Amino acid sequence: MGTLTHFKNLYLQAFDDCKPEYVVLLLKAYSAFCAIMLMMAFYAFFYRAFTGFEF
Repeated sequence: MGTLTHFKNLYLQAFDDCKPEYVVLLLKAYSAFCAIMLMMAFYAFFYRAFTGFEF
């Protein structure tokens, strides 16, 4: 759990004193989009792994 807290702190510190504000919002939205896409890829892989990789 300490690792997740460390990554959260790094994420929050990365945007401290970053200007302009719209760039910060754009980067945060992009990071959320990447996280969602990564979760979807893991889901698809594990779904295929548990159902036998049949196409």
